[in-house]
Amino acid sequence: MHGKGKMPEKRAKNPKKTLKSLLHSLKPFFPIIIFAIFCAIASIILSLFSPKILGNITNLAVESVNKAGSLNLEEIKPLALHVILIYLASAVLGYFQSFLLSKMTANYTKSLRSKIIRKISALPVSFFDKHQNGDILSVLTNDVDIIAGSLSEELVQILTNLTTLLGCLVMMFVISPELALVAVIVVPISVFSISEIAKKSQSHFASQRSVLGKLNSHIEEDYSGALIIKSNSHEAQSLEAFKTSSEKLYEDSWKAQFLGSLAFPLVHFFTNLGYIGICVLGATLALKGKLLIGNIQAFIQYLAKFNQPLTSLSQIMATLQQTLAAFERIDNFLNEPEESPDPEKPKLIETVKGAVEFHNICFGYEKDKQIIKNFNLSVKPGEQVAIVGPTGAGKTTIINLLMRFYDPDSGYITIDGVPTKEMNRSNVRKLFGMVLQDTWLFSGSIKDNLSYGKPSASINEIQHAAKTAGIDHLIESMPEGYTTEINEDSDNISAGEKQLLTITRALVNNPPMMILDEATSNVDTRAEELIQEAFNKLTKGRTTFIIAHRLSTIRNADLILVLKDGSIVEQGNHNSLLKKNGFYAELYNSQFANS
Repeated sequence: MHGKGKMPEKRAKNPKKTLKSLLHSLKPFFPIIIFAIFCAIASIILSLFSPKILGNITNLAVESVNKAGSLNLEEIKPLALHVILIYLASAVLGYFQSFLLSKMTANYTKSLRSKIIRKISALPVSFFDKHQNGDILSVLTNDVDIIAGSLSEELVQILTNLTTLLGCLVMMFVISPELALVAVIVVPISVFSISEIAKKSQSHFASQRSVLGKLNSHIEEDYSGALIIKSNSHEAQSLEAFKTSSEKLYEDSWKAQFLGSLAFPLVHFFTNLGYIGICVLGATLALKGKLLIGNIQAFIQYLAKFNQPLTSLSQIMATLQQTLAAFERIDNFLNEPEESPDPEKPKLIETVKGAVEFHNICFGYEKDKQIIKNFNLSVKPGEQVAIVGPTGAGKTTIINLLMRFYDPDSGYITIDGVPTKEMNRSNVRKLFGMVLQDTWLFSGSIKDNLSYGKPSASINEIQHAAKTAGIDHLIESMPEGYTTEINEDSDNISAGEKQLLTITRALVNNPPMMILDEATSNVDTRAEELIQEAFNKLTKGRTTFIIAHRLSTIRNADLILVLKDGSIVEQGNHNSLLKKNGFYAELYNSQFANS
């Protein structure tokens, strides 16, 4: 029909906008997040008192030894108890924070996946025609997993790290303004280093997500098309294409990870310079009697706590870039245009007769390239209409319009006089049963597959449909009959058997009209005869549209439409078209000549 392309590369070009969108999506979870943040900040604030108290314990111990020559434990016990209680309260608050955020993250990612699934069901068919399955799958799995893995940590750690920085800074200035000034000199240098590295790593993380989606699509195609690859001796080319994508992913991955991890040693280097200055100045102040040993001990503990957030923030910034790139892809996917809404007061056909009319239909998948031009057709109830023509003539497009997978650019289609645009899409599609060239069966029992279109169908209805299609004996001969499991690729049954099962599925659903799209092109002559016999039973009394390359299968059609370049060039029954000795006769005779 028209080629698929990969989803456009999503770079976090506007991190502020993406972050705003992320926060908006988290709005329902704000109460939990706020309470968890409160617990985290309270835990941090409590822990900030412990170094000061420990410093006071050291000062008391030194003073006690200097005065009495021995340690006075009675003076120290109350302070030690305070420290223990602080540690305990901090741990309990930290536990609640972790529990709440873990729960919130699980619920958020669950809702995110639900939104993506709902979006998939709301997207038009045109979206899936233009995008690779692997790229869509990457959004649903890899990008959501990235957010799930980092969200609960990033949300709180940014605030708690800032709280720790501010709290430690205040406590350090309380203890010694001189030492505090030395400690904070390295902060601007560290922050500048972190921001520069984050900018460079951002593009690599975004490219990494995009290439991973492309690689997923390649792997999926190689797996599903393994037989085609081997039969065409295409292994070397396929492997080379994989190597190219894999090499690109390798380059982006190691650069992103390297730049992300580079922040730690740089921050560590600058903070160590600060330690040197503090040791020299602290020793000088202590010798002059301006600073107690316990205060120096407390200051060093605060400095260690002060440096931890700097290092942590550098790592969080790298992870945040990756998270924003992942969320941007998800957000863009969720904002893809959906199918136009169904009418507010849709019309419904109570008793379907099956009269179908196309009124001056024009349509193109691309605005500047029309495939169907001024197409008009009137089909009476119960008629069999075959649509033939060369590849690209518009045969499948007619079915896409009939099923409202696409809507025409101009003109309209009616069923029993009711325009399909005035009906719900789901109601239009329920009027048709489809048997396609690609016999789609899913993993599960034969019974589940046959009742897919009508889950309420009884086993008697299913067996009756199977007997009508002539496949009941085959199912009964299987080890577990109708409960026999079909594997993922359905390779434990033949192509002809698969087609008979899809015909049975349509019979179980019992629709008023049928669409058969190249339904016998992948089977041998014997299987074609069985399928054709089942088709005759399936289409009896039903308005039926048949797309066929094997023109021998449509000899008995009431009306044959011959399409060329999106227009009807001939129409009539088989015999009348042969007598015209025109384009249809040329197509028909060429097939038998080739045979």
